[in-house]
Amino acid sequence: MELRAVRTTLKEIQSLRLLYLQEINAQVRYNACHERGWTDSYLLTANGLPAGYGSVKGQEIKGRDTIFECYIIPPFRSMGNELFQSLLRESEVKFIECQTNDPILPTLSYAFACNIHSPVILFKEGGVTRYSLPGVIFRPRQDGDILFEHHHEPEGDYVLEVEGKIVASGGFLTHYNPPFADIYMEVTEGFKRGGLGSYIVQQVIRECYLAGRVPSARCNIENVASKATLLKAGLAIAGHMLMGEVKQ
Repeated sequence: MELRAVRTTLKEIQSLRLLYLQEINAQVRYNACHERGWTDSYLLTANGLPAGYGSVKGQEIKGRDTIFECYIIPPFRSMGNELFQSLLRESEVKFIECQTNDPILPTLSYAFACNIHSPVILFKEGGVTRYSLPGVIFRPRQDGDILFEHHHEPEGDYVLEVEGKIVASGGFLTHYNPPFADIYMEVTEGFKRGGLGSYIVQQVIRECYLAGRVPSARCNIENVASKATLLKAGLAIAGHMLMGEVKQ
């Protein structure tokens, strides 16, 4: 059987990618790379029949050195290794990056990559929390609000106010695959470790649902404080990002 990876357009693989998004049913970290034109698309074929697709991005925007999506429809999954080898040959990538909750690519990563490590934890919706903090006001950000200097996250659409001072902000980003959104927050210095982080995440999660989105999040695997905050606010671990170098 002739197995090939053929360079194509994003439009040509969209129907296959819809199947991938349905099967993974989770936030796809690099979803926006497609829409922003930062990817190369490959159609995987078996004797000329569509069997799946592969997507390549760069570790830097201008590069194209990393396979980050590979989906094979069920009738051809027994040929997964061989189809992936054709994608590796055609794309000449150096890295494989994927989510552990991906239905196919983690297994292929362990077969064809080395020096695999996990830099990021992924979070999904979990349990419901009902924290309250006396004297702390959660509200939408308003024109004229003076926010503290943010060092790690964007200035959020929602804030926490204590005695007239804004001490935390947060929000959710919607450039991921619908219906998933990415929760973020930051607490100003001097007010950390008091439960404000978990409280604003809890409240932003509720706003996220009201906007018709499903909350998700991520943090660096070494950021113990962020991990604890997200878990305390009701999120659960969905998986990890994997990064590996293609075996030579």
